[in-house]
Amino acid sequence: MSWLNSVRNALPFGTKPKTSADNLWHKCKGCEQMVFSKEWEENAYVCPRCDHHDRIGPAERFPQLFDEGSWQVIAAAKVQEDPLKFRDSKRYADRLKAARADTSEQDAFVNAYGRIGGHAAVVGVQDFAFMGGSMGLAVGEAFVRGVENAIRERCPYIVFTASGGARMQEGILSLMQMPRSTVAIDMLREAGLPYIVVLTDPTSGGVMAAYAMLGDVQIAEPRATLAFTGRRVIESTIREKLPDDFQTSEYYLEHGLIDMIVRRHQLKERLATVIGYLTAGEQRAA
Repeated sequence: MSWLNSVRNALPFGTKPKTSADNLWHKCKGCEQMVFSKEWEENAYVCPRCDHHDRIGPAERFPQLFDEGSWQVIAAAKVQEDPLKFRDSKRYADRLKAARADTSEQDAFVNAYGRIGGHAAVVGVQDFAFMGGSMGLAVGEAFVRGVENAIRERCPYIVFTASGGARMQEGILSLMQMPRSTVAIDMLREAGLPYIVVLTDPTSGGVMAAYAMLGDVQIAEPRATLAFTGRRVIESTIREKLPDDFQTSEYYLEHGLIDMIVRRHQLKERLATVIGYLTAGEQRAA
């Protein structure tokens, strides 16, 4: 930055530019090419050159999925914060405060109720930007609340996963969200309602071992990293070189672990079709 610009920006009455080199361009993590930020955002945060699907949170996901003006966020559940009074290089309470300031969300999982192609649905979105989408008490409680709302509204529950796994700062309490979410999914099935999972980049650890792979329909975005544990850990354990596409959406589809890969631009239409198939009886009964 030049001396003149530095002085201009420091003046309280000066006019600051609305755009700068920092926000005018976006560097794609896939092809490492520079893309106009506006073009990238208008393309659903997908690189128009290499089709890399960037990570997005609920603030971007909900408007893409729901019919315009049809959705509302479900209030976040209240849980005990920092139950273990955990501290490593920073206090856990300070990490939560910083994550909330960065994302404007209370925690890493947000639910909303609305309509997708005219079909009612509750959608839960995990935000990797919030402490790596890690699963703790708040995420577990939000998941259960999403299930309860879906049962009350007699509609499917759709979850978008993006997580590094369980939240270490909550110890065993975070791991207890695995069986808790499994019981909640059983409640959905007892109610005769679909549970649909959309795996996004990255989904791993305890989340992958729990609700991420228990969907009635398993969908993934292209080239998402999907894993329980890291590639290097597996290779050092089995002492073999793994395929280049190992732990990707494409590898999972080829080996029958997911049902389909859907580009972000077609996701709303595909979900509406799937919901229509799975809730046909429910719609006739209504």
